[in-house]
Amino acid sequence: MNKLRPFLVLLPLFLVSFCALGQVGINTTTPLSTLDINGNLNVKEIGIVNPNVPGSAVLNGGPGGSATPINDGVYISLTPTTGNEEFILPNAVNVPGRIYVLRNISNTIQAQLYTFGGMFFSKSSNTNTAAPLILPPNAVGKSIIIISDGANWTYFN
Repeated sequence: MNKLRPFLVLLPLFLVSFCALGQVGINTTTPLSTLDINGNLNVKEIGIVNPNVPGSAVLNGGPGGSATPINDGVYISLTPTTGNEEFILPNAVNVPGRIYVLRNISNTIQAQLYTFGGMFFSKSSNTNTAAPLILPPNAVGKSIIIISDGANWTYFN
């Protein structure tokens, strides 16, 4: 029993340090990050009707003052229609680190983007952009990547 004592004392320390420094590797035996993926990554897509995904449908905009909430998915195709062109992101405080890729798939109607909380900041600006963000139907800015920093939304287009 005396010979096992040092081992029994060190075992819990080893287990705690192993769990605290844990990294997960998918298709790799030596992960270099908290999550290290050696292969393709698929993320949930919302918006485009996909014949291979039962029940998939477009994300239509809401009318003035009743924006359609964006709260699921990563790649989201926005489909504004006349009088229904508003979309709204969750409060940035509630979703720190969340990333969305948004694309206006209309060829004729702009999509208007609001937020339940936080301000919009362009990628390199320290001045906020007034809401709504406009995603035009056929121009630069039709697609954006938007990321919550836990207080506000930063967008890249």
